[in-house]
Amino acid sequence: MDSLFHPENSNLAWAFVNNAHAYLNSDAVVSGSRRITYAELLGNVGQVKDYLTEYEIKKGARVALYLSNSPEYIAIFYGVLAAGGTVVPLNTGAKSRDIDNWVRHSGADWFFFDGRNREARITIPELGKKVRCVGIGSADSDGSGWFDSIDTISADPKSSLDVVAVNNRDLAMIIYTSGTTGRPKGVSLSHGNLKSNFSAIIKGLGLSASDRILSVLPFYYSYGNSVLNTHLLTGGCLVLEKSMMYPQLIVDKFDQENITGFYGVPSTYAILLKRTNLKEKNFSAFRLMAQAGGPMPPAHINELKTLIGETDFYVMYGQTEASARLTILDAGSLNERLGSIGKAVDGVTIEVRNKDGQLVESGVTGELCAFGKNIMPGYWRDEALTSCAMVDGWLHTGDLAHTDDEGFLYIDGRTSDMIKSGANRISPKEIEEIISELPDVVEVAVVGMPDVLMGEAIKAFIVLAPDAELDQRIIQSYCLKNLANYKVPKKISFIDELQKTQSGKVKRYLLKAS
Repeated sequence: MDSLFHPENSNLAWAFVNNAHAYLNSDAVVSGSRRITYAELLGNVGQVKDYLTEYEIKKGARVALYLSNSPEYIAIFYGVLAAGGTVVPLNTGAKSRDIDNWVRHSGADWFFFDGRNREARITIPELGKKVRCVGIGSADSDGSGWFDSIDTISADPKSSLDVVAVNNRDLAMIIYTSGTTGRPKGVSLSHGNLKSNFSAIIKGLGLSASDRILSVLPFYYSYGNSVLNTHLLTGGCLVLEKSMMYPQLIVDKFDQENITGFYGVPSTYAILLKRTNLKEKNFSAFRLMAQAGGPMPPAHINELKTLIGETDFYVMYGQTEASARLTILDAGSLNERLGSIGKAVDGVTIEVRNKDGQLVESGVTGELCAFGKNIMPGYWRDEALTSCAMVDGWLHTGDLAHTDDEGFLYIDGRTSDMIKSGANRISPKEIEEIISELPDVVEVAVVGMPDVLMGEAIKAFIVLAPDAELDQRIIQSYCLKNLANYKVPKKISFIDELQKTQSGKVKRYLLKAS
């Protein structure tokens, strides 16, 4: 794997460019009817890099991407890195207020957006005063001067593409994970972080140029970003599907595109098992399936294993703060260690510690802590938050875990209140802040409740003022106007009071048990 990376230039884009030259005529990306070879993708990357260079992008400049999975996203991603910039991928389900908050907090100098996205279009007049906005697709400039327009990203393949030299410590990405309405939480990831973890994932899954992966995971997530990079760094092909809205179409593509691998979160597999004809499919062409993003019910794993037969199924665990992966359960250990997240990937050291920071014995629950070259340097512009999560170079994950006698890890719970719904990590505080904006709301607490399909479903407990006329429909409608769809509470309960500790903290565990 070391041969992928330049001994002096640590830029991740150099690894992509160098590898792409070995597969110029092979498919790199399939998106709908479009088939993009590595040669064409290199040309696209070169165009973006030249565009940024023409406008004198500075090394380390942040470039925000508000784009769905597409060949354009990939070209801009590597083009920004090749020009020496830092990519700031934004959740495409976010509302205008979130976009504005992230862009300003990151200090982005550039904002690439899908011209068909309404939230982006209503955001750019304000952003355009300080940020160069670039519309992709049907973003025809209206003469206002708020943004440039690039209708298509295409270029002739180049025999060479100069990549700006960076070192391992230079930032490659800032990924926002929560706190959009209040205190943004941006995970800073360096070129060294990403390269180290991608190498470990490629080795752990045995990825190669023969892999054709159907990708449904958004690239703005750490998980989706790892799928994007690990396969394009090994000469594989990514077949893009933007959502799980029509799951049967995804299953049909398994045969149509000779798919050899698939990645998902627990809800992804639940949908495929319950809402498609997956049981009728032949998986002889498949090599691997993998799952991360929270615990998958053992019953679903067993059902899936029965269907896919000899196909290897991997369970993975990680965090954005770790560039993606911390552990992997080898497919050969799945049956004997069902429920385990496996062991640390290459280059990562994991310890389970008690509240005093001491190692615990096997079978004893403690906090999972991790150390390695993949661990973030910290949260963007937030030393206080960084000091809470990082101690002497060790990442304190906030997850409670234990090991068995052979060192296999098992997650027992979470120390934080973060909600995991599908592929999303959601801060209750974000939703609480929005609901609290309604005049008749006295107090609100949001928790994740067990859900077979999504892992956790969002539920809000609300204390109303006397004679208030708010109902569930009004509250959900207000949330929908100000939050991404997946953050809108599915259930709402109106209660007389929120029980609290002596220090004034809401007893969320009581709400979860109600």
